[in-house]
Amino acid sequence: MKIKKYLNGFAVSLLFLTGILAVSATTAAAQNSKQAKLAKQAKISMEKAREIAQAKEPNGTIEESELEKENGKLVYSFDIRNPKGTITEVQVDAKTGKIVSVEEEDKQAEEKEKQEDAQKKKKKS
Repeated sequence: MKIKKYLNGFAVSLLFLTGILAVSATTAAAQNSKQAKLAKQAKISMEKAREIAQAKEPNGTIEESELEKENGKLVYSFDIRNPKGTITEVQVDAKTGKIVSVEEEDKQAEEKEKQEDAQKKKKKS
């Protein structure tokens, strides 16, 4: 009897885990598909945009980069850790290569953005 309960619990756990993996794979595939569609619209490469952003903050280190639509524009967004230890976000227009915006985030703004990103990821799952 104990073995049967154990096996039933194991089976339920296995089904639950399989469901989580399926949802994660579907979400990742959808994200990859979205990124592929955005990449087709870009006229300059991520590498070229990276060079442009890095020139704006040459002593910094790029920590994150993404291609996204923001305020109706297709942009490459780069979070660059600057020598002061804060983040300079540089956005490069993915069609023209022009810098769209440069914003320095203080520690408080950086933490707020991390929390917002975590919430967005939770909603997508």
